[in-house]
Amino acid sequence: MRDGTAGGHQVDWGPDPYGDDSGPHTSESDRVPIPGPRPGGHRGGPKRRERTRRQKALKWTAIVAAVGVLGSAGAAYGYYEYLAGKIRKGQRSSGSSDVAKPKANSAGQTAMNILILGSDTRADPADAKLGGAADAAGARADVIMIAHLSADRANMSVVSIPRDTRVDIPACTDPKTDKTYQATNDIINASLGRGGPGCTLATVQNLTDLYIDHWLMIDFSGVVKMADVVGGVEVCVDQPVRDHPTPSAPGSSHLLLKKAGPQKVYGTMALAWLRARHPFESDAGRAKAQHMYMSSLIRSLRGQNYFTNPGKLNKVATAAMSAFEVSEEIGTPKKLYDLGMQLKTIPPDRITMLTMPRVADPLNSAHYLPMPGEADGVWTSVRNDVALDANGRPRAGASATPQPTVKPGPPAAAAATIPVTVVNGTAGTAAGEPTPHRAGDITEALRTAGFAKAGFDRAPAPSLGTTMVYPRSAGAQGSSDALSVAKALRIPAGNVKPSADAQGITLTIGSDWKSGTDFSATLPKSGTVPTSAEAVNGADKGCMPVYRPYVYHGG
Repeated sequence: MRDGTAGGHQVDWGPDPYGDDSGPHTSESDRVPIPGPRPGGHRGGPKRRERTRRQKALKWTAIVAAVGVLGSAGAAYGYYEYLAGKIRKGQRSSGSSDVAKPKANSAGQTAMNILILGSDTRADPADAKLGGAADAAGARADVIMIAHLSADRANMSVVSIPRDTRVDIPACTDPKTDKTYQATNDIINASLGRGGPGCTLATVQNLTDLYIDHWLMIDFSGVVKMADVVGGVEVCVDQPVRDHPTPSAPGSSHLLLKKAGPQKVYGTMALAWLRARHPFESDAGRAKAQHMYMSSLIRSLRGQNYFTNPGKLNKVATAAMSAFEVSEEIGTPKKLYDLGMQLKTIPPDRITMLTMPRVADPLNSAHYLPMPGEADGVWTSVRNDVALDANGRPRAGASATPQPTVKPGPPAAAAATIPVTVVNGTAGTAAGEPTPHRAGDITEALRTAGFAKAGFDRAPAPSLGTTMVYPRSAGAQGSSDALSVAKALRIPAGNVKPSADAQGITLTIGSDWKSGTDFSATLPKSGTVPTSAEAVNGADKGCMPVYRPYVYHGG
């Protein structure tokens, strides 16, 4: 068991999943022996009476210790309830989206996508004081990030979507007010005010075709709390910087760093760093500064042993519970703790921060649109769980190109006996244009490979990603048969999943595979990220360039 202290209470977080007992240890002199007769003792006499008195004392000590344990357990429960009461929760999705939760891969692993939002709401007096006058009515999302944890939890990618990206926002219903908002086309940060975080989640799912498992939202005052509780976060600028209003940019984050180089920001200055846009020239520059902050925060948590020191962890946990609002399915201290612990195994050099590739919006040069091709490439990599860093290392005895781990199963049936249905989903969406004859071409490739029972369905089923499903009821044999089909087309095992609705092995060719018969040739290689994404590795310690009008000269 691992205990920690917070708020004067001992908190038991349960067994250490990593096998180390990081809790407080007693010294030899503090241990209480178990009372009882000792071998070889003598009856009667002063020694026995002394031993009896000592044994009675030890019995009382044991009883007191037991009461103490029960008391601390009660305190732990009370503290757990205290933390639980501080958590703010909301509906996971409040908008129209038909992106389905992916099945576990054949190894039983599932990647996880978490939407991280920074809200500029001024509804709370503390937020209004920190944020100043609002430039738009209602809450809007200053920060929109998707954190993708790989299925094996070996790497993480964090993709920012610039808040001024114009997208389709679906119909949403605000779960707090029951007000319904019709679908619209607007910049993505407006989605938060049209149904809360659940509306932004649905918007992001529709944009990326990624199922978002959870959301976390932090407001102005939450940023201040978290920055202070970890002892500040190190950032870096290449020149002193002061954010100030100008005729063309009247807003200001009030960021002021009087010296160049690495330095820690605390409280309101940490908030100013995350909000600063003009000193870093654009919304994309702000996203890069936010990535620097997040990378530094993770390195700090690891470097100061927050993940293994229960006392420190409880301190952060207490602040986090009140700083964040979370989707309801993770709205308990235990679930949030477990979620945080999944980050423990990911080293900084396996974390990649990037921004969705974008182009200027022809309707408004201050806004963006996803860059055709390159934005799709990023989302394809994330959907297929491709690591965006190049720092993966094969384990001892493994090949230079590690293959997906698959649970042992029965041998696949003979290829000629396995029925396969191929569906053309290359249109991507209902409004897209499918690639002609695509299902027929892949069917022919499968027949050439020996799958004589392969056929295609003439009804299109638009899909952004290529998937293969088999009936869940077919069990291990169905998995083996489907994997043999996938191998013939070089489709990763992670794309092969059981489905309760599947009538047989069904391959849907998505818009990510419009030509060729080798699916692996369409996948970006690990570490391949377009330069337009401005990727930053979590281990890098660079400095943000300051836009010249905002260089601080003193005074």
